[in-house]
Amino acid sequence: MSTETTPATSTASQSTSGVLLTDVAAEKVAALLAQEGRDDLSLRIAVQPGGCSGLRYQLYFDDRALDGDTTTEFGTKKVKVVTDKMSTPYLMGATIDFVDTISKQGFTIDNPNAQGTCACGDSFN
Repeated sequence: MSTETTPATSTASQSTSGVLLTDVAAEKVAALLAQEGRDDLSLRIAVQPGGCSGLRYQLYFDDRALDGDTTTEFGTKKVKVVTDKMSTPYLMGATIDFVDTISKQGFTIDNPNAQGTCACGDSFN
């Protein structure tokens, strides 16, 4: 199993995996991991078939290292973000942020590769 680790900061340039995690999102991920008492997990971002537009994002904590994974560290707490080799092309240039407002709370993904989304915003193509 080979993994590529690239240090990055969310305010600097794009990482080699093409995914950018904002400082706010990196802090939220670090807080969630601290809340669980886990420092051995990475945030895995994957693109899977599904939804009414064809593709759906999956964000989850993972302790696995798969062949072809790209791992990038973000923020002062060195949050690890992992993408698999099949998802990486779909995520090139994508920015993951965390929003916490009165009307919405959660991670958001701004992906320039998404040509369209469904009405509910749950999937893309």
